[in-house]
Amino acid sequence: MALRRAWIFGVAFAAFAAGGARAEDDFYRGKVVTLVIGDPPGGGADTYARLYAQHLPRFLPGAPSVVVQNMPGASSVVAANYAYKTAPKDGTLLVMPQAAAVFARMFGNQAAAYQPDEFQWVGNLDQATGTCSAWKGSGLKSFEDLINKPVLLAAVAPSGVASEYPRALNALYGTRIKVIHGYVGTGNIVIAMQNGEIQGSCAFMVSALKSAFRTHFENGDLTPILQAARRDPELKGVPHILDLARDDGEREVMRLISDRDIMARSIALPPGAPADRVATMRRAFDAIMKDPAFLEGAAKANLPILPNTGAEIEALVKRMMAAPAPVVARARAALEFGITENVDLKSLAGAISKVGRDSIELTDADGTARTVKMSGAATAIMVAGAQGNIEGLKTGMTCSLRYSADNMAQVVTCK
Repeated sequence: MALRRAWIFGVAFAAFAAGGARAEDDFYRGKVVTLVIGDPPGGGADTYARLYAQHLPRFLPGAPSVVVQNMPGASSVVAANYAYKTAPKDGTLLVMPQAAAVFARMFGNQAAAYQPDEFQWVGNLDQATGTCSAWKGSGLKSFEDLINKPVLLAAVAPSGVASEYPRALNALYGTRIKVIHGYVGTGNIVIAMQNGEIQGSCAFMVSALKSAFRTHFENGDLTPILQAARRDPELKGVPHILDLARDDGEREVMRLISDRDIMARSIALPPGAPADRVATMRRAFDAIMKDPAFLEGAAKANLPILPNTGAEIEALVKRMMAAPAPVVARARAALEFGITENVDLKSLAGAISKVGRDSIELTDADGTARTVKMSGAATAIMVAGAQGNIEGLKTGMTCSLRYSADNMAQVVTCK
């Protein structure tokens, strides 16, 4: 009798499971699944997302179409807000935000409408290592240079790690980094480096250095001088951000700030997605991470694959959110340090028509001249890609500069 009940239960369960599979099949068949990423095209996140989207249809019941939608803005807070507030919650919308955006509200960014544990995490493609990297010939060669002299590092917005890492270093360790905001993606940051406008950036994950920016990395044009989050064994001799800590308190603060990058290639469903579709997406993710065709594609694109399951990312998020209040408060203070500096800068380009003791006059192509103030403390000067000073500026030089609302030049770049 017991065996018969077990047999009946087994048949019933199999029928239920088959019915669930058919229901998923019926739901996804003919649908379009959208993977929204908070970065512009051409960077590391975009490369990962498009490779994943290429293989996802084979592992979803009903083989739906999968498309990638770039939604940059506020270091991907815009994309995360969209997924949380506006996007469909039926399992047809996935989001890959920057890790800094995931924890933005926790660290005081009120523009973020969500908390990280409200998303339903599907998995993470790569346990990332973040870097602050310098451009060849910029005069920036090691972490010590960040302490010994003022340097220019580029960032998209104050809400991203490219801005947060250097500002936290300034707050905790007295580095002399001037963060210049307003660049649209890491591709434009590289162009600014090549033009001698800035010296480096903390925007480059190791995975991006090995893929989207592989040529610059392998040629030695782009060199890491500091690493964060997962310690990369290949970056021997490059100090880790936790190595800088002078006591356990600083170490906990920097761990809270930098460990976010570990989940930097994570994919989530919005809150409210049905539990069975969350499970379906997680199964698909886990299968893709072992799929020979996917792994071959990642290898060809030089994309490291070191995945976390959805459950592991959930655990990381909970650990981060359970940090002691004093540690969170100190981390927030470090991330707020200098947050309004060099955000709304105006641009000017032309030839030097006059150099004063504390000012420079630039005449543009239309013949319009403008005088902008300069200061040894506030103005960073780059001449032919190397750091310079006002004494090195000469009439006739072609320059571009960015200046603040008080007419003070923050960055002057001349050839």
